[in-house]
Amino acid sequence: MPAPLRVAMIGNGFMGAAHSQGWRTAPRFFDLPAPVEMTVMVGRDPVKNAALAQKWGWAEASEDFEAVLARDDIDIVDIVTPGHLHHDMALAALAAGKHVLCEKPLANTVDEARAMADAAASAPGGALAMVGFTYRRVPAASFARDLVARGAVGTVRQVRAQYLQDWLADPEAPLTWRMDKSKAGSGALGDIGAHAIDMAQFITGSSLTDVSGVMETFVKDRPVLADGHGLSGTAGAERGPVTVDDYASFHGRFDSGALGVFEATRFATGRKNALRVEVAGDKGAVLFDLEDMNAVQYYDATDEATEQGFKRIFVTEAGHPYLDAWWPPGHLLGYEHGFSHQVKDLVEAVVAGVQPTPSFADGYQVQRVLDAVERSAAGASAWTSTAA
Repeated sequence: MPAPLRVAMIGNGFMGAAHSQGWRTAPRFFDLPAPVEMTVMVGRDPVKNAALAQKWGWAEASEDFEAVLARDDIDIVDIVTPGHLHHDMALAALAAGKHVLCEKPLANTVDEARAMADAAASAPGGALAMVGFTYRRVPAASFARDLVARGAVGTVRQVRAQYLQDWLADPEAPLTWRMDKSKAGSGALGDIGAHAIDMAQFITGSSLTDVSGVMETFVKDRPVLADGHGLSGTAGAERGPVTVDDYASFHGRFDSGALGVFEATRFATGRKNALRVEVAGDKGAVLFDLEDMNAVQYYDATDEATEQGFKRIFVTEAGHPYLDAWWPPGHLLGYEHGFSHQVKDLVEAVVAGVQPTPSFADGYQVQRVLDAVERSAAGASAWTSTAA
């Protein structure tokens, strides 16, 4: 039997819980080419970290990131910290010869993302690196990509991508690290807009080359966080400034010639987690909607006019992406399954010695789009290149 892959996870917030679910579950449903061991979880608060490590299935808890990197019994480092820590941690892990999985967006700046991509390209000992755009691994999203790739919509002309949430619509919702530019890099744009960008590029197989953007911060200050849980928490008495965007939208040009419209907001009242990408071509259209995550809507423009219309394809068959490991047809998957699929793909790539996707280079490309949108918005929405 191959030697086990031993994992250290850095961070224990919302994404720590989700990634733990993936590491714990994937080996029990997929026939992975190597065993996986959840060796150690690293966090700042020793009491909280130890309790969560036990709850989520990690064998040990530690507060010392550098000491964990120096250990010979760690093969993969999974970084689920706020964005301002990604750069230094990923570079240190790669330099130590560890494979790296890093949450999105890859970094807080283009320069940081470029350095991370460069380090991944020349990592010692064949260390590999992947960025965690997990929504790619929702089976329906992968199936939408497959439909476009096989020509089901013909030549892609238009893309409409939205990521709508409302958890900040209340102006008294507390100030978390996601509203601090020094920690998050940007607000709705980087937090959820990055997913819309990656998903649109993933499904179409094309890259954004130029953008024209608008950004806005609706609520300029909020109560300081007293106690955090999930994405938010309990508000304290003091207030602090919001230094990121609440809303971002932009038009984009793809290298294929297609045009796109993108929107990311955490103020879309009534929308909880609405990631939606619609791709329209000269022969048809396909729609993925995370709030209907087990289905794809497909329109075949080559049908007889009297029979045309969007049809809903239930993506639960064994022949659909990832589904052969799960339940009988019609039995639904949920949010957490994407993280198991992420572990499957990463472990298979590591054992095979091939670059997992999305790579740090892919993450750097998304970071360039985010940066171009910010520069465009600051420059009266002028068309701005995403080129390095």
